[in-house]
Amino acid sequence: MAEIERESMEYDVVIVGAGPSGLSAAIRLKELDADLSVVVLEKGSEVGAHILSGAVLDPIGLDALFPDWKERGAPVTVQVKRDNFIFLGHAGKMRFPNWLMPPLMSNHGNYIVSMGNVCRWLAEQAEALGVEIFPGMACSEIVWGKDGEVKGVVAGEFGRNADGTPGPNFEPGMELHGKYVFLAEGVRGSLSKQVIAKYGLSEGREPQKFGIGMKEVWEIDPAKHREGTVTHTMGWPLDGNAGGGSFIYHAENNQLFVGFVVHLNYENPHLYPYMEFQRFKHHPIVADLLKGGKRVAYGARAISEGGYQSVPQAAFPGGALLGCTAGLVNVPRIKGNHNAMMSGIEAAKAAVKAIKAGRAGDILDDYDVALHAGEIAKDLKRVRNVKPLWSKYGTALATALGGFDMWVANLTGWNPLGTVSHGRNDAQATGKAADFAPIDYPKPDGKISFDRLTNVAFSFTNHEESQPCHLRLTDPDIPVKVNLPIYDEPAQRYCPAGVYEVVEEEGKDPRFVINFQNCVHCKTCDIKDPSQNITWVTPQGGDGPNYPNM
Repeated sequence: MAEIERESMEYDVVIVGAGPSGLSAAIRLKELDADLSVVVLEKGSEVGAHILSGAVLDPIGLDALFPDWKERGAPVTVQVKRDNFIFLGHAGKMRFPNWLMPPLMSNHGNYIVSMGNVCRWLAEQAEALGVEIFPGMACSEIVWGKDGEVKGVVAGEFGRNADGTPGPNFEPGMELHGKYVFLAEGVRGSLSKQVIAKYGLSEGREPQKFGIGMKEVWEIDPAKHREGTVTHTMGWPLDGNAGGGSFIYHAENNQLFVGFVVHLNYENPHLYPYMEFQRFKHHPIVADLLKGGKRVAYGARAISEGGYQSVPQAAFPGGALLGCTAGLVNVPRIKGNHNAMMSGIEAAKAAVKAIKAGRAGDILDDYDVALHAGEIAKDLKRVRNVKPLWSKYGTALATALGGFDMWVANLTGWNPLGTVSHGRNDAQATGKAADFAPIDYPKPDGKISFDRLTNVAFSFTNHEESQPCHLRLTDPDIPVKVNLPIYDEPAQRYCPAGVYEVVEEEGKDPRFVINFQNCVHCKTCDIKDPSQNITWVTPQGGDGPNYPNM
Protein backbone atom coordinates (compact mmCIF):
# COMPACT_ATOMS: atom_id res chain seq x y z
CA MET A 1 0.00 0.00 0.00
CA ALA A 2 1.36 3.41 -0.95
CA GLU A 3 2.27 5.69 1.92
CA ILE A 4 -0.54 8.11 2.71
CA GLU A 5 0.30 11.77 2.26
CA ARG A 6 -1.15 14.07 4.89
CA GLU A 7 -1.08 17.78 5.50
CA SER A 8 0.35 18.87 8.82
CA MET A 9 -0.22 21.69 11.29
CA GLU A 10 2.22 22.93 13.91
CA TYR A 11 1.28 23.80 17.49
CA ASP A 12 3.15 24.43 20.68
CA VAL A 13 1.14 21.77 22.52
CA VAL A 14 -1.15 19.08 21.15
CA ILE A 15 -3.58 17.52 23.64
CA VAL A 16 -5.36 14.23 22.95
CA GLY A 17 -8.63 14.07 24.87
CA ALA A 18 -11.07 16.72 26.09
CA GLY A 19 -11.58 15.26 29.55
CA PRO A 20 -10.84 17.04 32.83
CA SER A 21 -7.06 16.55 32.58
CA GLY A 22 -6.71 17.61 28.95
CA LEU A 23 -8.92 20.66 29.30
CA SER A 24 -7.25 21.72 32.56
CA ALA A 25 -3.87 21.51 30.85
CA ALA A 26 -5.11 23.59 27.92
CA ILE A 27 -6.54 26.25 30.20
CA ARG A 28 -3.43 26.55 32.35
CA LEU A 29 -1.17 26.67 29.28
CA LYS A 30 -3.05 29.70 27.96
CA GLU A 31 -3.25 31.30 31.41
CA LEU A 32 0.53 31.05 31.73
CA ASP A 33 1.28 32.18 28.17
CA ALA A 34 -1.55 33.55 26.05
CA ASP A 35 0.65 33.42 22.94
CA LEU A 36 1.04 29.64 22.97
CA SER A 37 -0.82 27.72 20.27
CA VAL A 38 -2.78 24.89 21.91
CA VAL A 39 -5.11 22.35 20.30
CA VAL A 40 -7.35 19.74 21.96
CA LEU A 41 -8.51 16.75 19.91
CA GLU A 42 -11.58 14.84 21.11
CA LYS A 43 -12.80 11.56 19.61
CA GLY A 44 -16.39 12.04 20.85
CA SER A 45 -18.99 13.77 18.70
CA GLU A 46 -18.88 16.68 21.14
CA VAL A 47 -16.98 17.50 24.30
CA GLY A 48 -18.52 15.39 27.09
CA ALA A 49 -20.01 12.75 24.79
CA HIS A 50 -17.55 10.10 26.03
CA ILE A 51 -17.24 11.32 29.62
CA LEU A 52 -18.62 8.97 32.26
CA SER A 53 -17.89 9.37 35.95
CA GLY A 54 -19.78 8.89 39.23
CA ALA A 55 -19.30 11.67 40.17
CA VAL A 56 -18.62 13.36 43.46
CA LEU A 57 -16.11 16.06 42.65
CA ASP A 58 -13.46 17.31 45.04
CA PRO A 59 -13.19 20.94 43.81
CA ILE A 60 -9.47 21.43 44.46
CA GLY A 61 -8.73 21.25 40.73
CA LEU A 62 -11.40 23.81 39.94
CA ASP A 63 -10.13 26.03 42.74
CA ALA A 64 -6.65 25.91 41.22
CA LEU A 65 -7.88 26.73 37.71
CA PHE A 66 -10.55 29.30 38.48
CA PRO A 67 -10.87 30.51 42.09
CA ASP A 68 -14.05 32.27 40.90
CA TRP A 69 -15.62 29.19 39.28
CA LYS A 70 -18.91 29.75 41.10
CA GLU A 71 -19.22 33.27 39.72
CA ARG A 72 -18.33 31.94 36.26
CA GLY A 73 -21.36 29.64 36.37
CA ALA A 74 -19.68 26.23 36.60
CA PRO A 75 -22.28 23.41 36.63
CA VAL A 76 -21.13 22.46 40.13
CA THR A 77 -23.98 23.35 42.44
CA VAL A 78 -25.15 20.29 44.42
CA GLN A 79 -23.03 20.20 47.54
CA VAL A 80 -22.89 16.93 49.48
CA LYS A 81 -25.14 17.17 52.53
CA ARG A 82 -25.16 13.59 53.80
CA ASP A 83 -22.60 10.78 53.57
CA ASN A 84 -23.60 7.12 53.98
CA PHE A 85 -21.32 4.05 54.04
CA ILE A 86 -23.27 0.80 54.05
CA PHE A 87 -22.43 -2.91 54.06
CA LEU A 88 -25.18 -4.87 52.31
CA GLY A 89 -26.46 -8.34 53.03
CA HIS A 90 -28.95 -10.17 50.80
CA ALA A 91 -31.88 -8.19 52.19
CA GLY A 92 -30.46 -6.27 55.13
CA LYS A 93 -27.82 -3.62 55.68
CA MET A 94 -25.34 -2.33 58.22
CA ARG A 95 -24.38 1.32 58.22
CA PHE A 96 -20.81 2.27 59.12
CA PRO A 97 -20.72 5.26 61.51
CA ASN A 98 -19.02 8.16 59.76
CA TRP A 99 -16.68 8.68 62.71
CA LEU A 100 -15.14 5.26 62.01
CA MET A 101 -14.06 6.36 58.54
CA PRO A 102 -10.70 8.12 58.04
CA PRO A 103 -11.26 11.87 57.48
CA LEU A 104 -10.01 11.59 53.90
CA MET A 105 -13.14 9.55 53.15
CA SER A 106 -15.47 12.41 54.07
CA ASN A 107 -17.30 14.12 51.22
CA HIS A 108 -17.82 17.33 53.15
CA GLY A 109 -17.17 20.21 50.77
CA ASN A 110 -17.52 18.04 47.65
CA TYR A 111 -20.17 18.26 44.92
CA ILE A 112 -22.37 15.82 43.02
CA VAL A 113 -21.84 16.61 39.33
CA SER A 114 -22.14 15.40 35.79
CA MET A 115 -18.52 15.41 34.64
CA GLY A 116 -19.75 15.49 31.06
CA ASN A 117 -21.36 18.85 31.77
CA VAL A 118 -18.33 20.03 33.75
CA CYS A 119 -16.12 19.24 30.73
CA ARG A 120 -18.47 21.09 28.39
CA TRP A 121 -18.14 24.11 30.65
CA LEU A 122 -14.35 23.74 30.86
CA ALA A 123 -14.24 23.63 27.05
CA GLU A 124 -16.08 26.96 26.91
CA GLN A 125 -13.53 28.50 29.27
CA ALA A 126 -10.67 27.08 27.22
CA GLU A 127 -12.03 28.39 23.94
CA ALA A 128 -12.50 31.83 25.49
CA LEU A 129 -8.76 31.79 26.20
CA GLY A 130 -7.95 30.92 22.60
CA VAL A 131 -7.61 27.12 22.78
CA GLU A 132 -8.64 25.33 19.59
CA ILE A 133 -10.91 22.34 20.32
CA PHE A 134 -11.87 19.84 17.62
CA PRO A 135 -14.47 17.19 18.57
CA GLY A 136 -15.09 14.20 16.33
CA MET A 137 -11.34 13.91 15.71
CA ALA A 138 -10.11 10.50 16.80
CA CYS A 139 -6.34 10.24 17.05
CA SER A 140 -5.41 7.00 15.34
CA GLU A 141 -1.61 7.09 15.14
CA ILE A 142 1.46 8.51 16.81
CA VAL A 143 3.79 10.58 14.64
CA TRP A 144 7.35 9.77 15.68
CA GLY A 145 10.19 12.25 15.38
CA LYS A 146 13.61 11.55 13.89
CA ASP A 147 15.11 10.83 17.32
CA GLY A 148 12.31 8.50 18.39
CA GLU A 149 10.38 11.14 20.30
CA VAL A 150 6.63 11.70 20.05
CA LYS A 151 6.29 14.47 17.49
CA GLY A 152 2.50 14.53 17.04
CA VAL A 153 -0.58 12.51 16.16
CA VAL A 154 -2.71 11.63 13.16
CA ALA A 155 -6.28 12.83 13.63
CA GLY A 156 -9.46 12.88 11.59
CA GLU A 157 -8.99 9.88 9.35
CA PHE A 158 -12.34 8.75 7.88
CA GLY A 159 -13.74 6.44 5.22
CA ARG A 160 -11.76 3.23 5.36
CA ASN A 161 -13.47 0.06 4.16
CA ALA A 162 -14.06 -2.85 6.52
CA ASP A 163 -10.84 -4.50 5.29
CA GLY A 164 -8.83 -1.37 6.12
CA THR A 165 -8.33 -0.15 2.57
CA PRO A 166 -9.27 3.44 1.70
CA GLY A 167 -12.91 3.70 0.58
CA PRO A 168 -14.39 6.01 -2.07
CA ASN A 169 -14.86 8.83 0.46
CA PHE A 170 -11.56 8.30 2.25
CA GLU A 171 -10.13 11.27 4.12
CA PRO A 172 -6.54 10.72 5.27
CA GLY A 173 -6.75 13.08 8.21
CA MET A 174 -3.98 15.43 9.29
CA GLU A 175 -0.77 15.28 11.23
CA LEU A 176 -0.81 17.66 14.17
CA HIS A 177 2.70 18.31 15.45
CA GLY A 178 3.60 19.82 18.78
CA LYS A 179 6.65 20.76 20.75
CA TYR A 180 4.96 18.56 23.35
CA VAL A 181 2.05 16.12 23.08
CA PHE A 182 -0.15 15.46 26.11
CA LEU A 183 -2.00 12.14 26.11
CA ALA A 184 -5.21 12.59 28.12
CA GLU A 185 -7.10 9.65 26.61
CA GLY A 186 -8.50 8.27 29.86
CA VAL A 187 -8.17 4.68 31.03
CA ARG A 188 -6.21 2.30 28.76
CA GLY A 189 -5.78 4.81 25.96
CA SER A 190 -4.74 3.22 22.68
CA LEU A 191 -1.92 5.70 21.95
CA SER A 192 -0.83 5.77 25.58
CA LYS A 193 -0.56 1.99 25.60
CA GLN A 194 1.92 2.20 22.71
CA VAL A 195 3.94 4.95 24.34
CA ILE A 196 4.12 3.16 27.71
CA ALA A 197 5.38 0.01 25.97
CA LYS A 198 7.86 1.78 23.67
CA TYR A 199 9.59 3.72 26.44
CA GLY A 200 9.16 1.13 29.22
CA LEU A 201 7.34 3.68 31.38
CA SER A 202 5.87 1.01 33.69
CA GLU A 203 9.15 -0.79 34.34
CA GLY A 204 9.79 -1.12 38.07
CA ARG A 205 6.15 -0.36 38.86
CA GLU A 206 3.36 -2.68 39.94
CA PRO A 207 0.96 -3.77 37.17
CA GLN A 208 -1.97 -1.44 36.65
CA LYS A 209 -5.25 -2.78 38.05
CA PHE A 210 -8.75 -1.96 36.84
CA GLY A 211 -12.43 -2.10 37.61
CA ILE A 212 -15.47 -1.93 35.36
CA GLY A 213 -17.88 0.82 36.37
CA MET A 214 -21.46 0.85 35.11
CA LYS A 215 -23.85 3.73 35.65
CA GLU A 216 -27.50 4.56 35.10
CA VAL A 217 -29.15 7.94 35.43
CA TRP A 218 -32.70 7.78 36.78
CA GLU A 219 -35.46 10.31 37.24
CA ILE A 220 -37.17 9.32 40.48
CA ASP A 221 -40.24 10.24 42.47
CA PRO A 222 -39.60 13.72 43.99
CA ALA A 223 -40.90 12.42 47.32
CA LYS A 224 -37.96 10.00 47.46
CA HIS A 225 -35.30 12.42 46.25
CA ARG A 226 -32.83 13.81 48.77
CA GLU A 227 -30.61 16.24 46.87
CA GLY A 228 -27.02 16.13 48.08
CA THR A 229 -27.16 12.62 49.62
CA VAL A 230 -24.25 10.31 48.83
CA THR A 231 -24.33 6.58 49.55
CA HIS A 232 -21.59 4.02 48.97
CA THR A 233 -22.08 0.29 49.54
CA MET A 234 -20.04 -2.89 49.50
CA GLY A 235 -20.92 -6.54 50.08
CA TRP A 236 -23.97 -8.10 48.41
CA PRO A 237 -24.41 -9.18 45.65
CA LEU A 238 -20.71 -9.71 44.96
CA ASP A 239 -19.94 -11.37 48.30
CA GLY A 240 -16.89 -13.60 47.76
CA ASN A 241 -16.99 -13.68 43.96
CA ALA A 242 -15.32 -10.32 43.37
CA GLY A 243 -14.39 -7.05 44.97
CA GLY A 244 -16.39 -3.93 44.26
CA GLY A 245 -19.30 -1.84 45.42
CA SER A 246 -21.84 0.76 44.46
CA PHE A 247 -22.60 4.46 44.52
CA ILE A 248 -25.99 6.19 44.76
CA TYR A 249 -25.92 9.96 44.35
CA HIS A 250 -28.96 12.25 44.61
CA ALA A 251 -28.20 14.90 41.99
CA GLU A 252 -30.30 17.91 40.95
CA ASN A 253 -33.70 17.87 39.22
CA ASN A 254 -34.83 14.65 40.96
CA GLN A 255 -32.10 12.69 39.21
CA LEU A 256 -30.38 9.73 40.79
CA PHE A 257 -26.96 8.48 39.68
CA VAL A 258 -26.79 4.74 40.36
CA GLY A 259 -23.51 2.97 39.69
CA PHE A 260 -21.79 -0.32 40.32
CA VAL A 261 -18.09 -1.19 40.19
CA VAL A 262 -16.61 -4.67 39.83
CA HIS A 263 -12.87 -5.12 40.26
CA LEU A 264 -11.55 -6.88 37.18
CA ASN A 265 -9.18 -9.18 39.07
CA TYR A 266 -12.04 -11.63 39.73
CA GLU A 267 -11.21 -15.29 39.18
CA ASN A 268 -14.56 -16.90 38.32
CA PRO A 269 -14.94 -16.53 34.53
CA HIS A 270 -18.67 -17.17 34.88
CA LEU A 271 -19.06 -13.84 36.68
CA TYR A 272 -21.25 -11.41 34.75
CA PRO A 273 -20.54 -7.86 35.99
CA TYR A 274 -23.49 -6.28 34.19
CA MET A 275 -25.93 -8.75 35.75
CA GLU A 276 -24.40 -8.18 39.19
CA PHE A 277 -25.29 -4.51 38.70
CA GLN A 278 -28.86 -5.35 37.68
CA ARG A 279 -29.24 -7.73 40.63
CA PHE A 280 -27.92 -5.06 43.01
CA LYS A 281 -30.77 -2.74 42.06
CA HIS A 282 -33.26 -5.22 43.51
CA HIS A 283 -31.88 -4.79 47.02
CA PRO A 284 -34.67 -3.14 49.06
CA ILE A 285 -32.71 0.08 49.72
CA VAL A 286 -32.22 0.60 45.98
CA ALA A 287 -35.46 -0.85 44.62
CA ASP A 288 -37.53 1.39 46.90
CA LEU A 289 -35.80 4.46 45.43
CA LEU A 290 -36.24 3.35 41.82
CA LYS A 291 -39.88 2.19 41.92
CA GLY A 292 -42.02 4.66 40.02
CA GLY A 293 -38.98 6.24 38.37
CA LYS A 294 -37.50 5.85 34.91
CA ARG A 295 -34.00 5.19 33.61
CA VAL A 296 -32.84 7.89 31.19
CA ALA A 297 -29.21 6.97 30.47
CA TYR A 298 -26.74 4.10 30.75
CA GLY A 299 -23.02 3.76 30.22
CA ALA A 300 -19.86 2.01 31.33
CA ARG A 301 -16.12 2.57 31.50
CA ALA A 302 -13.05 0.98 32.99
CA ILE A 303 -11.50 2.57 36.08
CA SER A 304 -7.78 2.55 36.89
CA GLU A 305 -7.36 1.10 40.38
CA GLY A 306 -3.66 0.34 40.77
CA GLY A 307 -2.98 3.45 42.80
CA TYR A 308 0.36 5.02 43.61
CA GLN A 309 2.49 1.91 43.11
CA SER A 310 1.13 1.45 39.57
CA VAL A 311 1.58 5.01 38.31
CA PRO A 312 4.08 4.85 35.41
CA GLN A 313 6.76 7.36 34.61
CA ALA A 314 4.46 10.07 33.31
CA ALA A 315 6.89 12.05 31.13
CA PHE A 316 8.36 10.65 27.95
CA PRO A 317 10.33 12.09 25.03
CA GLY A 318 8.00 14.66 23.52
CA GLY A 319 5.09 14.53 25.93
CA ALA A 320 3.27 13.42 29.05
CA LEU A 321 0.56 11.10 30.35
CA LEU A 322 -2.27 12.93 32.10
CA GLY A 323 -5.12 11.95 34.42
CA CYS A 324 -6.59 8.46 34.19
CA THR A 325 -4.11 7.68 31.42
CA ALA A 326 -1.53 7.67 34.21
CA GLY A 327 -3.89 5.95 36.68
CA LEU A 328 -4.47 8.71 39.25
CA VAL A 329 -7.69 7.42 40.84
CA ASN A 330 -7.99 7.40 44.63
CA VAL A 331 -9.71 3.99 44.89
CA PRO A 332 -11.40 4.12 48.33
CA ARG A 333 -12.69 7.63 47.64
CA ILE A 334 -13.81 6.57 44.12
CA LYS A 335 -12.39 9.86 42.88
CA GLY A 336 -9.95 10.69 40.14
CA ASN A 337 -11.23 13.88 38.54
CA HIS A 338 -9.50 16.15 41.05
CA ASN A 339 -6.14 14.47 40.44
CA ALA A 340 -6.76 14.50 36.69
CA MET A 341 -7.23 18.26 36.75
CA MET A 342 -4.20 18.77 38.96
CA SER A 343 -2.07 16.62 36.64
CA GLY A 344 -3.10 18.78 33.68
CA ILE A 345 -2.09 21.89 35.59
CA GLU A 346 1.31 20.43 36.51
CA ALA A 347 1.98 19.26 32.94
CA ALA A 348 1.12 22.72 31.63
CA LYS A 349 3.54 24.38 34.06
CA ALA A 350 6.35 22.05 33.02
CA ALA A 351 5.68 22.56 29.29
CA VAL A 352 5.56 26.36 29.53
CA LYS A 353 8.85 26.40 31.44
CA ALA A 354 10.45 24.16 28.80
CA ILE A 355 9.13 26.10 25.81
CA LYS A 356 10.29 29.40 27.29
CA ALA A 357 13.73 27.82 27.64
CA GLY A 358 13.70 26.96 23.93
CA ARG A 359 13.21 23.25 24.47
CA ALA A 360 10.99 20.83 22.49
CA GLY A 361 10.54 17.08 22.16
CA ASP A 362 12.47 16.19 25.31
CA ILE A 363 11.35 14.74 28.65
CA LEU A 364 9.41 17.03 30.98
CA ASP A 365 11.13 15.81 34.13
CA ASP A 366 9.57 18.58 36.23
CA TYR A 367 6.14 17.12 35.52
CA ASP A 368 7.11 13.60 36.52
CA VAL A 369 8.67 14.88 39.75
CA ALA A 370 5.53 16.90 40.55
CA LEU A 371 3.32 13.90 39.91
CA HIS A 372 5.32 11.49 42.07
CA ALA A 373 6.26 13.86 44.87
CA GLY A 374 3.56 16.55 45.02
CA GLU A 375 -0.06 16.78 46.17
CA ILE A 376 -1.26 14.02 43.82
CA ALA A 377 1.29 11.61 45.26
CA LYS A 378 0.29 12.62 48.79
CA ASP A 379 -3.35 11.86 47.97
CA LEU A 380 -2.53 8.45 46.48
CA LYS A 381 0.15 7.30 48.92
CA ARG A 382 -2.19 7.43 51.92
CA VAL A 383 -4.59 4.93 50.29
CA ARG A 384 -2.15 2.83 48.29
CA ASN A 385 -2.77 -0.41 50.17
CA VAL A 386 -6.56 -0.51 50.02
CA LYS A 387 -6.82 -2.15 46.60
CA PRO A 388 -4.13 -4.84 47.02
CA LEU A 389 -5.43 -5.72 50.50
CA TRP A 390 -8.93 -6.13 49.05
CA SER A 391 -7.55 -8.42 46.36
CA LYS A 392 -5.56 -10.57 48.80
CA TYR A 393 -7.92 -10.81 51.80
CA GLY A 394 -11.48 -10.09 50.67
CA THR A 395 -13.90 -7.41 51.76
CA ALA A 396 -14.20 -7.94 55.53
CA LEU A 397 -10.54 -8.34 56.52
CA ALA A 398 -9.35 -5.82 53.92
CA THR A 399 -11.78 -3.21 55.25
CA ALA A 400 -10.30 -3.55 58.72
CA LEU A 401 -6.66 -3.62 57.60
CA GLY A 402 -7.12 -0.92 54.99
CA GLY A 403 -9.02 1.29 57.42
CA PHE A 404 -6.21 0.96 59.97
CA ASP A 405 -3.56 1.74 57.34
CA MET A 406 -5.49 4.79 56.08
CA TRP A 407 -6.14 6.09 59.60
CA VAL A 408 -2.45 6.01 60.50
CA ALA A 409 -1.44 7.49 57.13
CA ASN A 410 -4.02 10.25 57.54
CA LEU A 411 -2.68 11.15 61.00
CA THR A 412 1.04 10.71 60.43
CA GLY A 413 1.70 10.50 56.68
CA TRP A 414 3.20 7.03 57.23
CA ASN A 415 1.64 3.75 56.04
CA PRO A 416 2.31 1.08 58.71
CA LEU A 417 1.79 -1.68 56.13
CA GLY A 418 4.40 -0.20 53.81
CA THR A 419 3.52 -0.78 50.17
CA VAL A 420 1.54 -3.93 49.43
CA SER A 421 2.10 -5.39 45.97
CA HIS A 422 -0.61 -6.25 43.45
CA GLY A 423 1.05 -9.29 41.88
CA ARG A 424 -0.85 -10.46 38.80
CA ASN A 425 -2.58 -8.27 36.26
CA ASP A 426 -6.33 -8.67 35.80
CA ALA A 427 -6.12 -10.91 32.74
CA GLN A 428 -3.82 -13.31 34.58
CA ALA A 429 -6.24 -13.48 37.50
CA THR A 430 -8.92 -15.21 35.42
CA GLY A 431 -9.40 -18.83 36.46
CA LYS A 432 -10.46 -21.86 34.47
CA ALA A 433 -14.20 -22.37 34.00
CA ALA A 434 -14.04 -25.96 35.22
CA ASP A 435 -12.81 -24.81 38.63
CA PHE A 436 -15.82 -22.58 39.31
CA ALA A 437 -19.55 -23.06 39.48
CA PRO A 438 -21.69 -21.13 36.99
CA ILE A 439 -23.73 -18.31 38.51
CA ASP A 440 -27.50 -18.28 38.05
CA TYR A 441 -28.66 -14.71 37.47
CA PRO A 442 -32.33 -13.74 37.73
CA LYS A 443 -33.98 -12.48 34.57
CA PRO A 444 -34.34 -8.67 34.43
CA ASP A 445 -37.88 -7.50 35.13
CA GLY A 446 -37.87 -4.63 32.62
CA LYS A 447 -38.83 -2.13 35.33
CA ILE A 448 -35.88 -1.89 37.69
CA SER A 449 -33.46 -4.22 35.91
CA PHE A 450 -32.92 -4.47 32.16
CA ASP A 451 -31.29 -6.76 29.64
CA ARG A 452 -27.96 -5.58 28.35
CA LEU A 453 -28.91 -4.65 24.78
CA THR A 454 -31.96 -2.69 25.91
CA ASN A 455 -29.77 -0.67 28.26
CA VAL A 456 -27.08 -0.09 25.63
CA ALA A 457 -29.68 1.83 23.61
CA PHE A 458 -29.65 4.35 26.47
CA SER A 459 -25.94 5.01 25.88
CA PHE A 460 -26.91 6.38 22.44
CA THR A 461 -23.85 4.68 20.98
CA ASN A 462 -23.38 4.46 17.23
CA HIS A 463 -20.64 3.30 14.86
CA GLU A 464 -20.51 3.47 11.09
CA GLU A 465 -20.77 -0.20 10.13
CA SER A 466 -18.66 -0.06 6.96
CA GLN A 467 -15.46 0.92 8.78
CA PRO A 468 -12.86 -1.55 10.10
CA CYS A 469 -13.73 -3.18 13.41
CA HIS A 470 -11.92 -1.25 16.13
CA LEU A 471 -11.67 -4.35 18.34
CA ARG A 472 -8.69 -6.19 16.91
CA LEU A 473 -7.96 -9.88 17.49
CA THR A 474 -4.28 -10.79 17.42
CA ASP A 475 -5.30 -14.38 16.60
CA PRO A 476 -8.92 -14.85 15.41
CA ASP A 477 -8.83 -18.54 16.41
CA ILE A 478 -8.14 -17.98 20.10
CA PRO A 479 -11.71 -17.12 21.23
CA VAL A 480 -13.13 -20.48 20.09
CA LYS A 481 -10.06 -22.72 20.32
CA VAL A 482 -8.63 -21.44 23.63
CA ASN A 483 -10.95 -19.12 25.53
CA LEU A 484 -14.14 -21.11 24.98
CA PRO A 485 -12.93 -24.54 26.22
CA ILE A 486 -10.75 -23.17 29.03
CA TYR A 487 -12.61 -20.07 30.25
CA ASP A 488 -16.10 -20.47 28.71
CA GLU A 489 -15.16 -17.35 26.67
CA PRO A 490 -15.71 -14.68 29.35
CA ALA A 491 -15.94 -11.90 26.74
CA GLN A 492 -19.60 -12.92 26.47
CA ARG A 493 -20.04 -11.68 30.04
CA TYR A 494 -17.40 -9.11 31.00
CA CYS A 495 -18.39 -6.72 28.20
CA PRO A 496 -21.09 -4.36 29.54
CA ALA A 497 -22.43 -3.65 26.03
CA GLY A 498 -23.00 -7.12 24.53
CA VAL A 499 -20.29 -6.68 21.91
CA TYR A 500 -19.04 -10.26 22.02
CA GLU A 501 -21.01 -13.46 21.56
CA VAL A 502 -20.37 -17.09 20.73
CA VAL A 503 -22.87 -18.30 18.14
CA GLU A 504 -23.54 -22.03 18.09
CA GLU A 505 -25.61 -23.44 15.24
CA GLU A 506 -26.57 -27.06 14.78
CA GLY A 507 -24.03 -28.96 12.71
CA LYS A 508 -21.55 -26.08 12.67
CA ASP A 509 -18.53 -25.11 14.72
CA PRO A 510 -19.03 -22.26 17.22
CA ARG A 511 -18.37 -18.76 15.86
CA PHE A 512 -17.03 -15.76 17.76
CA VAL A 513 -18.96 -12.65 16.73
CA ILE A 514 -17.93 -9.05 17.45
CA ASN A 515 -20.85 -6.59 17.36
CA PHE A 516 -18.59 -3.54 17.47
CA GLN A 517 -21.53 -1.23 16.78
CA ASN A 518 -22.60 -1.73 20.43
CA CYS A 519 -19.25 -0.67 21.92
CA VAL A 520 -19.34 2.03 24.61
CA HIS A 521 -15.53 2.40 24.65
CA CYS A 522 -15.06 1.06 28.18
CA LYS A 523 -11.85 -0.88 27.23
CA THR A 524 -12.71 -3.85 29.50
CA CYS A 525 -11.96 -6.35 26.74
CA ASP A 526 -8.48 -4.92 26.22
CA ILE A 527 -7.87 -5.42 29.95
CA LYS A 528 -9.63 -8.64 31.00
CA ASP A 529 -9.30 -11.00 28.04
CA PRO A 530 -7.38 -13.94 29.59
CA SER A 531 -5.35 -14.50 26.43
CA GLN A 532 -4.68 -10.76 25.96
CA ASN A 533 -5.86 -11.26 22.40
CA ILE A 534 -8.05 -8.14 22.04
CA THR A 535 -6.67 -4.69 21.30
CA TRP A 536 -8.99 -1.68 21.44
CA VAL A 537 -8.18 1.05 18.90
CA THR A 538 -10.07 4.20 18.03
CA PRO A 539 -12.95 3.97 15.56
CA GLN A 540 -13.80 6.91 13.32
CA GLY A 541 -14.07 10.21 15.13
CA GLY A 542 -17.51 10.99 16.51
CA ASP A 543 -18.47 7.33 16.79
CA GLY A 544 -19.25 5.68 20.11
CA PRO A 545 -21.53 6.70 22.97
CA ASN A 546 -23.26 10.05 23.14
CA TYR A 547 -23.72 10.53 26.86
CA PRO A 548 -26.00 13.46 27.67
CA ASN A 549 -24.98 14.22 31.27
CA MET A 550 -22.90 11.38 32.63
